[in-house]
Amino acid sequence: MGRVRLSVLDQSPISAGSTGPDALRNTLDLARLADELGYHRYWVAEHHGGAMLAGPAPEVLIGPIAAATEQIRVGSGGVMLPHYSPLKVAEAFSLLAGLYPGRIDLGLGRASGTDPMTQYALQRDRRQAAPDDFFEQLVELLGHLDGTLPADHPFARHAATLPGRPESPEPWLLGSSPQSAIWAAQLGLPYAFADFINRDGAPIATDYQRRFEPGVRDAAPRTAVATWALAADTEQEAWELTASSRMAMAMLRRGRLIPIPPVDQSLRFLKSQNEDLRSARRVTAGTPEQVRAGVETLAQQYGADEVIVVTITHDHGARRRSYELLAEAFGLSASLPRAA
Repeated sequence: MGRVRLSVLDQSPISAGSTGPDALRNTLDLARLADELGYHRYWVAEHHGGAMLAGPAPEVLIGPIAAATEQIRVGSGGVMLPHYSPLKVAEAFSLLAGLYPGRIDLGLGRASGTDPMTQYALQRDRRQAAPDDFFEQLVELLGHLDGTLPADHPFARHAATLPGRPESPEPWLLGSSPQSAIWAAQLGLPYAFADFINRDGAPIATDYQRRFEPGVRDAAPRTAVATWALAADTEQEAWELTASSRMAMAMLRRGRLIPIPPVDQSLRFLKSQNEDLRSARRVTAGTPEQVRAGVETLAQQYGADEVIVVTITHDHGARRRSYELLAEAFGLSASLPRAA
């Protein structure tokens, strides 16, 4: 395996005491920093109906991020396709690709990114449950982008009208389950696995690589793995900073979506739960050297040439500092070209 690319997944966390607009401004600030530091790509997520995250519309947020940066690839991590018309997604991301050629990614996911009631509120037709037809949606979307819908398909003519032609976004399939790996391999798509959701995904990534159909789109499989990670000047500080996101996630599992709490409050919460500070199974934290070692081990386990880092803590300055330390540890100033 060659040198590991390092990228960012930003879920636009809302810290307690701040607002959604504050979180969105922090996203733009972090994107500028990631661009300056040499990260490969910057993805924004899609979540709905909660007080924790301020990113329900990556297709809206990608444009301002791309405008505020120069080289870094920008995209969705991801668009939750079951909420949308494939043609509408193709049009939106074609437009972005036309404005920012060679820099736009279209990461696609199957999950709802929310609770069942909010998912129902997002439906246009509420007379019945939405069908589980993600694969058909995905094939149609790729057909619009590639111009490969059959000539007799009722939507075939729309591919020629996409506003960004001849530019096109690069599609990725996101996943945390065996089925997503099978679809990514069958359709020849690059695959990003959410290790922060399913820490046992290395065999799934291996299966994707084994099944991959070369020549459908890419000549060879490309694998990225997304993970929680946080670096600080000392190991103790790093683990303490992780307490904020861990308390927020614990509340989420109990059905309560709260803003990201301060570290001191979160440490008291973890103590009240008798949870060891260093017991988080899905988090890599410590000094820059420790986090780099963990990230490289993860990449090796997944056979991945790229690791996408998710970092959430209450203080935006600490989040910036974590990405700065990782960039230094990985020597990103001498990284591979980012917008190739």
